[in-house]
Amino acid sequence: MTPQLTRKNDQNATVPARTPRLRLKPKASPSGYVDGAWWPRSDDLTAELPDLLAVLSVRLGRVDRVLYQLKAWPTAPRKMVTGGRAVRLDGYRLQPVNTIEVLGLDRDRLTLLVIPPYTDATDAHTTMMTAAEPNNTATVDGLLMINPRDRDKRAQAATAQERWESEGGTIAPPALVRLAG
Repeated sequence: MTPQLTRKNDQNATVPARTPRLRLKPKASPSGYVDGAWWPRSDDLTAELPDLLAVLSVRLGRVDRVLYQLKAWPTAPRKMVTGGRAVRLDGYRLQPVNTIEVLGLDRDRLTLLVIPPYTDATDAHTTMMTAAEPNNTATVDGLLMINPRDRDKRAQAATAQERWESEGGTIAPPALVRLAG
């Protein structure tokens, strides 16, 4: 489990140690594919989540689970402690790429577009603002400006990689690679 990285204020509420780069749609009836966008500073989910969950708990109440795309955050543990409470981290192969879902105890949920950490600041800001527009209905690919051809290539590559791994495929260790010549 990851140590608690947030702190408490005078009202005993959890506050972030560092403000997350986050934009949410106004609280209203859901519209579109995502409820906002999050731009983490690194690709370490357990380092990034405490501050994000501290902020999202204002809207969701106590956070119970975080669902993420397994290959996007491969080193995440099954649980972590933040704000003095355990949160389940569930990685799924079928979770849409570049999204996370954050679930509160009462099953309220927020789906966030995850902007890759090393994205250009201007592009990230524009994407975050667009994703948080109240009536925005753009897809994740549309928000990240991924065209259908590139999306299909990514899907085919991921399917091929999963098939390779499920059939026991591995890359031979360097000592076993036969040199030509």
